[in-house]
Amino acid sequence: MGRMVAAMTSLKEQISRDRSQYLVILALSIGVVGLAATLQASDPLLFQQFIGPTRPLIAFPLVSALGVLLLSLLLSRGWFAIYQKEHLRVLWRSSALSALFVLITIVVDLKVKFPIDLNVAFPGSLLFYPAIGFVVEVLFHVLPLAVLLTPLTAIGRNIGRQKAIWICIPIVSLLEPIYQTMPMVASPHYPFWAVVVVGLNLTLFNLFQLFMFQRYDFIAMYSVRMVYYLLWHIAWGHLRLRLLF
Repeated sequence: MGRMVAAMTSLKEQISRDRSQYLVILALSIGVVGLAATLQASDPLLFQQFIGPTRPLIAFPLVSALGVLLLSLLLSRGWFAIYQKEHLRVLWRSSALSALFVLITIVVDLKVKFPIDLNVAFPGSLLFYPAIGFVVEVLFHVLPLAVLLTPLTAIGRNIGRQKAIWICIPIVSLLEPIYQTMPMVASPHYPFWAVVVVGLNLTLFNLFQLFMFQRYDFIAMYSVRMVYYLLWHIAWGHLRLRLLF
């Protein structure tokens, strides 16, 4: 009972101390759930190929709550930040690098032609990708970082904070590329070089994102993905239907 009271007191103090960071992640989480609810009302099957039979109005609130809790943990340990104003001045440079990753993927698409239904159609994509991007960040980055860092720092007490983080980052950077390239490996449609290029490109993109998270904050990492999604899934996703099919 005493530990629970102490934990609650510590949490209240942290929220009071980092109030602006909590307000940002709460606002983003509420916005993501709102986008999911809007899309669910207009097209109930839109999320099915991405989250399976789970209802979006169950999945998105759960992932959003998980994201807030895990980011709170990472913030309380001093490992990562949620939002710091300083990152705003570097976003234009990070956007340029995101565009390079997109360009590489577009070249592969022009050569091997990804499926016609790869992207959610415009204009629904404008609401879909900001929502699903938040889910991707929580499940592929925030969750595994919290899972890896917690025991690593507890067991290896002599490991410094930064060293522990940089042990975990390369591991976490592989999760999304593995997930994304598994269908390509299983399909006879894609040549070996395409799988390698896509996998390597995604790995470097994830490393870049995680660097932004470590150097700046969660919002910087999420913003990088939004630039990538805007160029690849939304803009190119609309154009490729006319150019390739």
